[in-house]
Amino acid sequence: MQTTSGANGAAAGELLQVEGLSKYFPITKGFLRRVIGFTKAVHDVSFTLANGETLGVVGESGCGKTTLGRTILQLYDMTAGSVRINLDEGQLDVGSLTPEERKLFRRRAQMIFQDPFASLNPRMNILETVGEPLLVNGVAKGTELEQRVARIIEQVGLRVEHLRRYPHSFSGGQRQRIGIARALVVNPRLVIADEPVSALDVSIQAQILNLLQELQGEFHLTYMFVSHDMSVIRYICDRIAVMYAGRLVELGPKDELLERPRHPYTALLLAAVPRTAKGSRGKRLVTAGEPPDPANLPTGCVFQERCVHVQDICREEDPPQVSMSDRHFAACHFAKDLNLDGITVAPVTLSA
Repeated sequence: MQTTSGANGAAAGELLQVEGLSKYFPITKGFLRRVIGFTKAVHDVSFTLANGETLGVVGESGCGKTTLGRTILQLYDMTAGSVRINLDEGQLDVGSLTPEERKLFRRRAQMIFQDPFASLNPRMNILETVGEPLLVNGVAKGTELEQRVARIIEQVGLRVEHLRRYPHSFSGGQRQRIGIARALVVNPRLVIADEPVSALDVSIQAQILNLLQELQGEFHLTYMFVSHDMSVIRYICDRIAVMYAGRLVELGPKDELLERPRHPYTALLLAAVPRTAKGSRGKRLVTAGEPPDPANLPTGCVFQERCVHVQDICREEDPPQVSMSDRHFAACHFAKDLNLDGITVAPVTLSA
């Protein structure tokens, strides 16, 4: 296996390094499917993810969050950039994996999908569903497979007696627990959770979030948590990455970013977060326009048509990544000049 040392090019404690990652989908026309353009779903995204960290990726629908996660896991081929993951076995360059390295990567990086009703095969019982990754990756079979599946099923809060039941006999929350078990049964290091609670009743969401936090400590997991719900991101994440039109427009520690956002789009998202405490009502922000067409992005800042602070330079030049601190940056020409409203950070409690 052609791996490099995990210390090569990686800071201590970093699990994942994403540099200049882009994913474009071709637009075709005619019988011969001639390529006439590209949809730039993700463009030039860079960040690192530390061992044991939870990074929240937030933004409105269509901003590229899910595509980013799927491209990191190589469910989509990347158009440009690089993804490296530092494992005990060495560092893997995800864009150029050998067959042997790909099997290792599939075991160490897993995804929890959004829709628990669509992500489970209705013709496979729970033993078969959760055990399939073990079988496909050559990790276990027979009695050992069943024992490992039984163990993880109990760890996610389900009963071993239900192993031979089919998905239709479970509730939405139980199905998502099955999806979590399927992701964790191969002992991954990185888990990308794609809107794992958005399809669930509010009463069930807190149970799943609490379960994910418990499992993170038990299995020593690192999460990339994709969501459009800032309240969920506040509850579970250590750092927040804000995406808009395929770009990473702000990234920073949770408390710092929430209390003092540096990008106008982040401030717009925070203005929509419900305030329940007395006297905590925030300033209402109203902005005209829609996100730009990812197949026809404007020159300069992608947020220019909706930004109340727009200047001529925003329409002429791509904004630089302005560093506010060691781990906080915003892609805005005026990141250090704007005084944007954030929200007061207080302990967030979700009732199960």
